Amino acid sequence: MLALSLVTTSCASLGKRPIKNSPGTSNNNSEPAVEKIKPATGTGNVQGKVLFNSKPAENIEVTLCEKFNQFFGGCDGKKYIARTDSDGEYVITNVLPMTYEALTAKVFETNFYVFATTGITGLSSAKYDVVADKTFFVPPTNLFKSDLKTLNPKAGEKVSDQKLELKWAAYPDAAYYKFSIYPEDMSVTSPYINERVEANSFAIDKALPKGTYRWQVTAYNGNDVKLAESSRDIKFTLTTDAHN
Repeated sequence: MLALSLVTTSCASLGKRPIKNSPGTSNNNSEPAVEKIKPATGTGNVQGKVLFNSKPAENIEVTLCEKFNQFFGGCDGKKYIARTDSDGEYVITNVLPMTYEALTAKVFETNFYVFATTGITGLSSAKYDVVADKTFFVPPTNLFKSDLKTLNPKAGEKVSDQKLELKWAAYPDAAYYKFSIYPEDMSVTSPYINERVEANSFAIDKALPKGTYRWQVTAYNGNDVKLAESSRDIKFTLTTDAHN
């Protein structure tokens, strides 16, 4: 199973903290793959497509990385860079045959990149085995942004009201949202993980003991494709137990 991760670093920079793996599929490709360019003798090509909101994303920078560490350093070693065309498609040509550790797609003109991960934990980036005289077809990559705005509670806010209501700004083309609340106290089990809601607010109706929590919201379109997520470091403190 492939998922997408978002990092806050360019592939050449060091020491930036990556954002951990987020749910989001990148490999639902029902269209037959058609080779756009025949590989040069002794080399391979890497071909794929980048989408945002289920539509082609043009002029997106895509980088194939010989080495990759999502926690430190990002893309390293031999790198091949291409950009998507008006159909969201790209072809990386003249690639030396070997196994590459990642392929990143820049989220428009931001400093964010997405890359495919594999496995249940999402700790390993997907690998790309390039073979001489053949084209490696990459499953479609769905970009998502990190600009969804949370409104209530605000970062660092202390909340004493027993009727806690989460609020966030409506996101363009969002059909629904999923929010999660993560307790800082590891002994507390959150009743809200990937809770789906159609509105851009939610009144807490399950017990939350007093303490510090982190919360996040993700927006999806009508095709169940992830559009955006809020910051992952929004924390608030409940000074009294929240319940009905």
